Amino acid sequence: MRFNTNVQNICKLQAFTIKLQIITMQKILYLILIVVLISCEKNVTNDVLPYAPVDVTLNLNLPLYQNLQIPSEWIYIEAGANKGLQGIFLQNVGLTPPFKAFERACPNNDCNTPMVFDGSLKMKCPCDNSEYSIIDGAPQTTGNSHFAREYKVDQINTSTLIITNN
Repeated sequence: MRFNTNVQNICKLQAFTIKLQIITMQKILYLILIVVLISCEKNVTNDVLPYAPVDVTLNLNLPLYQNLQIPSEWIYIEAGANKGLQGIFLQNVGLTPPFKAFERACPNNDCNTPMVFDGSLKMKCPCDNSEYSIIDGAPQTTGNSHFAREYKVDQINTSTLIITNN
């Protein structure tokens, strides 16, 4: 009789322990979920530029684009159908991902002249001399809150890039 009672108590204890472990795991999962949700932030760029379609495919084997295979090299893609508002600036930044593409229209939408790039880490709007980071498009001039519009660059293979705004 005593043996049966001990076995019953052990079984009850095991069931309690399993329930306690499940509750603890649920609490840990909820805590992780809350931390992840709180740590996620949306990059609000306060973009005031009008929409313009962008869909450009580049073959890096063509002589016009071969230099883009070298980190720090860059090109202008002139404005045209599906090439943004005032064209696109594309650079191999040598990071991961290696290519960055930005709209050449000034982010404040106050200039008819495209932004220029001198090979440093900044793009410059010629109308008001405001500067923007080539890494993330962040304004580098005090008082500016608008980011340079960045476009998505997909490297399909070693020689093909697709630039889009989707």
